[in-house]
Amino acid sequence: MKTGGVAGLLLAAGQGSRLGTPKALVEYDGERLVDRGVRLLEEGGCHPVVVVLGAATVQVRGAATVRNPGWASGMGSSLRVGLVALPGEAESVVVALVDQPLIRPGAVRALIASGAGLAVATYGGRRRNPVLIGREHFAGVAELAEGDVGARAYIKAHPELVTEVPCDGHGDPADIDTPEDLHLLEAE
Repeated sequence: MKTGGVAGLLLAAGQGSRLGTPKALVEYDGERLVDRGVRLLEEGGCHPVVVVLGAATVQVRGAATVRNPGWASGMGSSLRVGLVALPGEAESVVVALVDQPLIRPGAVRALIASGAGLAVATYGGRRRNPVLIGREHFAGVAELAEGDVGARAYIKAHPELVTEVPCDGHGDPADIDTPEDLHLLEAE
């Protein structure tokens, strides 16, 4: 796969029910998580960046936004909406989640540099986010993305297609789901 034409997709539609506010609006280290996620993808080499919103409507600089009217059904619907919103010239997409602020652009660059059509970042040998999905996999990923499952079902169904990309040196995949998670990250 060529490394040109790699778009970025930030899934930021959830309401953050356990957190008490939509995650896109949460500030970490003086920056909203949605802005931090866009910066992650841009600095990692993705262009354009598309943000899927839902529970909150927010202005996002440097990215196109699309609203997922079915955001309450889970991440799967946001992934489907985001894949459809990508420009036709995007050969692949790096998908990141808004609630993982400690991942650094090197993880995105490593996924792109892998040259794979389907790649997943690993930390300590465990598969996490972000993931890279080549256009040839968009339809299959969308078909299996249901509820709170994004690309995981497709990746699990096609292990022979997946390239694991070690990203231990490119941040921490810890996510923010509760106020306690946020306080723990801020304390570090």
